[in-house]
Amino acid sequence: MGSIYKYYFNSCKILEHYNYTKDKLEKDGPATLPPVTIVIIVVCCIIILENLLVLVSVWRNKKFHSAMFIFIGNLAFSDLLAGSAFIANVVLSGPVTFHLTPVQWFVREGTAFATLAASVFSLLAIAIERHVAITKMKVYSSDKSCRMVLLIGACWIISAAIGGLPILGWNCLSDLNDCSTVLPLYSKRYIVFVVTVFIAILFSIVVLYVRIYCIVRSSHAEMATSHAVSLLRTVTIVLGAFIICWLPAFIILLIDTSCPRKACTILYQAKYFFAFATLNSAINPIIYTLRSKDMKKEFLRVLCCWGVMGLGKPEDRCMIPLRSSSSLDRCTQKQELPTSPFMKKHSTFV
Repeated sequence: MGSIYKYYFNSCKILEHYNYTKDKLEKDGPATLPPVTIVIIVVCCIIILENLLVLVSVWRNKKFHSAMFIFIGNLAFSDLLAGSAFIANVVLSGPVTFHLTPVQWFVREGTAFATLAASVFSLLAIAIERHVAITKMKVYSSDKSCRMVLLIGACWIISAAIGGLPILGWNCLSDLNDCSTVLPLYSKRYIVFVVTVFIAILFSIVVLYVRIYCIVRSSHAEMATSHAVSLLRTVTIVLGAFIICWLPAFIILLIDTSCPRKACTILYQAKYFFAFATLNSAINPIIYTLRSKDMKKEFLRVLCCWGVMGLGKPEDRCMIPLRSSSSLDRCTQKQELPTSPFMKKHSTFV
């Protein structure tokens, strides 16, 4: 019991590790938050509100209670939690860090890792669903809903496991030489493992979307003219955003695992790279929902009914979940153009 208390409940342990890995420590800070921290918190609040809008839109409209939009809702929920976790991480960083116990530190970092991992795994789940939908030429049927549940469940179980490994023992509390500079209580081997997992996910998403595009181009000629360009554009945006947002953080972590102690000063600015990676949680709703005509309309309807868009006083009927987004026409005074059955079946999300 004494050894457990020493390693997990003694706040002096954090100071020891930070002194070992950091060049200089800011043990005392200003009473007010720095401007950069305030900006990061504001961005995270935008992420939370943006993804909350996605969740409300999916919940309100029965038309979105399909596998594709359930996965989008799961992605939005993970991104919402990622924004919340990053706010907690930022607020509890700096001088506050040295008042934390190792358990509290592991919870702070592990929660952020788990939520960001859930966001990444959600992207993979969406890619898998798109591949199934394109190859089978149909959406999930009711008897296949267990596959959707399994994917979402696996997403959160694996993410929680990844975030919880350090607190379960995969850390460097008993081996300072194995400590990360960016995350001084994390083992470098653990960081290599996490980066490898994320790179494998990125590669898997690339393979799935390339295969989807090849299937669309070669097997379904009737889809080529109307959907191939849109699909290619979506894939490019998805992969481009993912790589642009996450690649700098991956590089920093890889540098961290290979750089000698206190030799790479860029590692002391790692928080900005992680903040940039978190922007992916803000971009995801734009990519995966705003490219859907129906979701766009539901967004406008929710904002209109909440009085956000200045289109009049919200009405009671706006608070009632709908089976379709047709009521948007009464709110925005626009009419939806008719679509063919084929387009209606496959244009929900491409």
